[in-house]
Amino acid sequence: MTREEFCVKINTAVEAFCVEGEIVSYKQYGNGHINDTFIVNCQKNQASKRYILQRMNHEIFTEPEKLIANIESVTHFLKTKIQEKGGNPERETLNLVYTKEGKYYYKDSIGCYWRMYNFIEAAASLEQVRKKEDFYQSAVSFGNFQRLLTSFDASKLYETIPDFHNTPVRYQTFLKAVKEDVCNRAASVKKEIDFYISHKEDMELCAKKLADGALPLRVTHNDTKLNNIMIDNNTGKGVCVIDLDTVMPGLAIFDFGDSIRFGANTAVEDEKDLSKVHLDLELFETYVKGYLEGCNGSLTDMEIEMLPYGAKTMAMECGMRFLTDYMQGDIYFRVHREGHNLDRCRTQLRLVEDMEAKWDEMQKIVLKYR
Repeated sequence: MTREEFCVKINTAVEAFCVEGEIVSYKQYGNGHINDTFIVNCQKNQASKRYILQRMNHEIFTEPEKLIANIESVTHFLKTKIQEKGGNPERETLNLVYTKEGKYYYKDSIGCYWRMYNFIEAAASLEQVRKKEDFYQSAVSFGNFQRLLTSFDASKLYETIPDFHNTPVRYQTFLKAVKEDVCNRAASVKKEIDFYISHKEDMELCAKKLADGALPLRVTHNDTKLNNIMIDNNTGKGVCVIDLDTVMPGLAIFDFGDSIRFGANTAVEDEKDLSKVHLDLELFETYVKGYLEGCNGSLTDMEIEMLPYGAKTMAMECGMRFLTDYMQGDIYFRVHREGHNLDRCRTQLRLVEDMEAKWDEMQKIVLKYR
């Protein structure tokens, strides 16, 4: 598609939605890697209103109608709960905008799917932690998200990415990649392969707890990074959880764990110098405190007890996915240098090793705030 053709598609998509006032302008917005995102400016009398328009990536999310159905049901539920607690549902959750046909998505002539949200003013998402308070606010926000959705029946949600955090299934995919060894790389990563084989039971533990009912099925966000929280420009407090594309049934401890894997690591995700990779216990405690404050008693005793296992499992699973992709020829994750996925894998494994060395301290921190 040429740039001119794409501009025509954007114009058509913008005009498909029920915006307030006259469309004045739109431009590309943010730095997301999955969807194409635009900010749309409208004017009515002397008042202006802004919207977020997104073209959904239907190559990754192959059933966008189900994805939108998930977002619709979850955000409507959240609005009710926020209203009950005297909050502002126009600001504290995402609000989808109807199309002129009465749907929450628009499908254009070449099969692309578009959606629109009200823009959340006077708030911003952060790419990096500026201070410890930012990490704490993200924890409170994701914990509050979990609390508000406690009574939502997670089984009614679609799996927009099947087996996304089904670690035993990921492990079988990994074993298959080792066996097939299509790029003849297995021999060079024997240490990493052996690590995963020796940790098989660890990776199966959370799934077994779910299967036997010890851990409940929850509505989970599944992408709990700092930049998926809107932070109020004036107060510095978390306002709204965004990017609900991966909202699915899952384990609350995995949402917690993914935040720790990403946010309490002292190094970047693809750090080659493994001496820089550690679990920052101060940031771990900050997040535990904030998350449990946000959850406000909505987690079970078993969930709280297993929060460290959520962190460890997410680091193991993520590293295993990087290693699997490396052995398959770097076909899924985008790489920028030779051995990039292997570097990513080794960073996660080093983080797991550091968690294991600090396991007693992690458990004590959780017990402190339960």
